[in-house]
Amino acid sequence: MADKNIESVLLEERTFPPAPAFSARAHLKPADAEALRRRAREDHVGFWSDLAAQELTWHTPFTVGLDATRAPNYRWFSDGRLNASYNCLDVHLNTRAEKTAVIFEGEPGDVRRLSYRELHAQVCRFANALKAQGVERGDRVIIYMPLVPEILVAMHACNRIGAVHSVVFGGFSAPALRDRIVDTEAKVVITADGGWRGGHVVELKAAVDQALTSHGKSVKRVIVLKRTGQPVAMDPKRDLWWHDAIEGQPAACEPEWVDAEHPLYLLYTSGSTGKPKGIQHATGGYLLGAKLTTQWVFDLRNEDVFWCTADVGWVTGHTYVAYGPLALGATVVLYEGGPTHPDGARFWKNCETHGVTVFYTAPTAIRALMKLGEALPARHDLSRLRLLGTVGEPINPEAWMWYHRVIGQGRCPIVDTWWQTETGAILIAPLPGVTATKPGSCTQPLPGIDADIVDDRGNSVKRPDAGGYLVIRKPWPAMLRTIWRDNARYIANYWEKFNNRYYMAGDSAHRDKDGYFWIMGRIDDVLKVAGHRLGTMEIESALVAHPRVAEAAVVGKPHDIKGESVFAYVVLRGERPRGDTSALTKELREWVGEELGPIAKPDDIRFADNLPKTRSGKIMRRLLKAIARGEEITQDVSTLENPAILEQLRGTEGAAVAPAGAAPRPATASAAPQRRPARRKSAPARRKARAPRRAGARRTARKPSRAPRRKAAARATRRPAPARRGRATRRAGGSSRKR
Repeated sequence: MADKNIESVLLEERTFPPAPAFSARAHLKPADAEALRRRAREDHVGFWSDLAAQELTWHTPFTVGLDATRAPNYRWFSDGRLNASYNCLDVHLNTRAEKTAVIFEGEPGDVRRLSYRELHAQVCRFANALKAQGVERGDRVIIYMPLVPEILVAMHACNRIGAVHSVVFGGFSAPALRDRIVDTEAKVVITADGGWRGGHVVELKAAVDQALTSHGKSVKRVIVLKRTGQPVAMDPKRDLWWHDAIEGQPAACEPEWVDAEHPLYLLYTSGSTGKPKGIQHATGGYLLGAKLTTQWVFDLRNEDVFWCTADVGWVTGHTYVAYGPLALGATVVLYEGGPTHPDGARFWKNCETHGVTVFYTAPTAIRALMKLGEALPARHDLSRLRLLGTVGEPINPEAWMWYHRVIGQGRCPIVDTWWQTETGAILIAPLPGVTATKPGSCTQPLPGIDADIVDDRGNSVKRPDAGGYLVIRKPWPAMLRTIWRDNARYIANYWEKFNNRYYMAGDSAHRDKDGYFWIMGRIDDVLKVAGHRLGTMEIESALVAHPRVAEAAVVGKPHDIKGESVFAYVVLRGERPRGDTSALTKELREWVGEELGPIAKPDDIRFADNLPKTRSGKIMRRLLKAIARGEEITQDVSTLENPAILEQLRGTEGAAVAPAGAAPRPATASAAPQRRPARRKSAPARRKARAPRRAGARRTARKPSRAPRRKAAARATRRPAPARRGRATRRAGGSSRKR
């Protein structure tokens, strides 16, 4: 990993200390945080064991903290027994049974509220319904639903009876759903007739039917929630309406007590080799991480209304909608639709209507809403907001400042969080009453997380601002346990590079002299589009499945709103097209959308006679990235088998270049998972992404910049929040994951 690929370009002086009033009421104060860190340093296993005993309700208390006998397949609290549904619902029935657990707003405007007592009763009824359909402990259940309260009911009903749920994002296509059904060997699929998105019905039941046409023989029952009301095909031997399934079922269901290591859920995430990975999380350790980080990072109080805008189909929705807040007895908001329907004020209207106090969304949504101007949020009373969060990718300083100034009105701390589907919970983030924040930095590891940056040989990088691999040196309870039915891939992906000593996140990062972490890029070829991780091989495979396509290569290109867009190079069966290629481009984009879902559609498609390959047959992906981003080619092309192809790929020798037209509508903060890293942008993109300066703030370049300096006077007057002059903070070139 060459330093030139991961070093920052800009130095910015920008530091925001916690407001004294916020710190005074915060759950964790500086002394508390230091005590936690000290305890974790002195006794890592004892630290986590004490917290697990205090924070979770155990049916059988554990006696073993960490079992490392099969490392790197670590086990935590393995001889203890508990139930996740009990810890999220039953524990509140004596103290806050009538408190609102869920505030739901559908895209059409319908609103429902469920108390903890009502949610518990619905979970028990549906758990009994699943048992009536033959679902037993250890069985896998696929959940493919819109973001409605019943998705939480289904998840907690599964873990109440010891079944393992696997939620599939409702935006995924039938083939993607089919792959997950086949890999899990699911016994039951839970879905809906449809869901609302952007004013249109997303037909979910039809996708399930298509997915099960020739695969999914393991599926014995499909349970269908009536949400949108359009006619759907129902197989009388297989399909059952939700309301019929729960009819007559009692509102009580004894929880199935499971070992702490019992799989709680499987969640599929893209991998660089193409086949999605079934990330397996364990019940006890995951639940502990979800509960603690929700408390520490979001400082939740009993009166808070917490809105994490993520879809539950992603890990962020699992940890910070379905599990962490409910384990704390908090009130969560669910919103079914996108941020711009019927207009760009929908998020801010929802915040005002439901009294949201803590708001957690993705930079891609912030950038999309920022482009619509300040008048839309100004229409709504956002005075109840007291804390803001970001997830899914690093947030560029300009968007951070807009979020702070316009949405937070200069008074709300911003927690920029780094984590992944694999980590289960946030690992690096500010503690809002403790940590001074720097726009673009996820700041410091949470107590108990031993994060480091190492070089290619696994040695710690000591020099401030020098890049390296982000690793976690010690196991933590919420970490993934394996890849479903592929433990060899688990070890190869996350442990093998450093001889099973450290967890390798797959991200490059650097650390400044204050110990703040800056996530800079993916080491592999997984794309991060609007907060979603997409495997290049999956998109390439979808393109090549088209009858006219012989070969394809996909790379990422910086995008102002989505962070990164899909850029495809395509070789057709036959001659390269000449002239107008818009019809073919549209056809290929729609094809990919049908195969993988709309989020995977290429924004740009470039046609050429061949792809650049070495003489050994390897596609030169780094060269393709440079061309897509308009960067100078610095890679050695002496091994290029077909050097004449370069001009076609650049579009300067008659090669047809076909932008895909209007970009897909901005995605919500369903992203993803879990925050994934930034990728390095081209020089023009970096210039565009630079943060406006505060009055008195100084920006310097580490090396001479080709960009002209931007005038700051007009922008500097728009910063009402106090910023403390500090050391120059470094940003990864404004590049756009990790969740």
